[in-house]
Amino acid sequence: MHLGTPTCQAEHLLDFLKHTESAHLYLVGDIIDGWQLRRRWYWPQTHNDVVQTLQRKARTGTRVVYVAGNHDEVMRHFLGLAFGGIDVVDEAEHVTADGRRLLVIHGDLFDAVVQGARWLAYVGDQAYLFTLKLNQWFNSARAKLGLPYWSLAQFLKQKVKNAVSYISDFEQALASEARRRGFAGVVCGHIHKAEIRDIDGILYCNDGDWVESLSALVELESGELRVIDWQAIEALRAGTALPLLGVTLAHSAGD
Repeated sequence: MHLGTPTCQAEHLLDFLKHTESAHLYLVGDIIDGWQLRRRWYWPQTHNDVVQTLQRKARTGTRVVYVAGNHDEVMRHFLGLAFGGIDVVDEAEHVTADGRRLLVIHGDLFDAVVQGARWLAYVGDQAYLFTLKLNQWFNSARAKLGLPYWSLAQFLKQKVKNAVSYISDFEQALASEARRRGFAGVVCGHIHKAEIRDIDGILYCNDGDWVESLSALVELESGELRVIDWQAIEALRAGTALPLLGVTLAHSAGD
C-alpha cells in the first residue's frame, strides 16, 4: 500500500475495501512507508480512512493480519501484539479452503540487495519514486487523450535485463524457502509484480500493489487463488472500455 506517500492510490484501495468482504485479510508488508515518512511527512485524510476501514473490518469479524515489510520494519518491534484488532506478525501461515498450506511473508528477507547492500536499496527506492512521478505526468497526458493507464515502471522492469534477472532470483528464492519448510506455496509482496505461477511444483503468488497495479490476491470459496485488477473492475463498473486481459472478477471471495 505504501501509505504515507503521494504515490499510494488510497481512493482505489478504499473502493476495493468497500466492495469486498473476507474471513481473513492479510496485509503483506510495506503498508505504511516509514522510509518516506522519515524524509517528508505526508498523511492525507484518505490514508487515515484506509487505516480506519481496516480497523472496522477487524472489529466486525474479519481476521486482519499485518505482515511487516522493509518499508515498515519498525512494526517488527511489535511482533505478536495487536493494534485495533490487527495482529502484527513477521510471517503467517494460511490454509486454503482446499487444504493447501501457504507461507505468507513480505519477502524482503530474501532480497539480496536489501540484506547485503542497504544503501543501494535506498538509492533504488529514490530512483523508483522518480520513475513513479514521471509515470504520473505521462499518464495525466494519456488521460487527456482518452487513453488508459500504462505503467512506465513495470515496462522498464520488463525491459531491463538485470531487473528481470533480479525478479526471477527473488521468486526462485521464495519458492525454495516454501519447499524447504513443507509449504505448498508462498504469498508475498515486495517486488510490486502481481503474479500467480508454478515454480517447480510450488505455488508462487505475489499480490502486486496499490501504487501502480492496483491489484489484490483473493481466495474463492473453492480455495482457488486469483489476482484481481481493481482498475479494470472500476472501469467495467463505469462502462469504460478497457482491456481486461488476465483480469478475473471475483464475485464471492472467501479470503
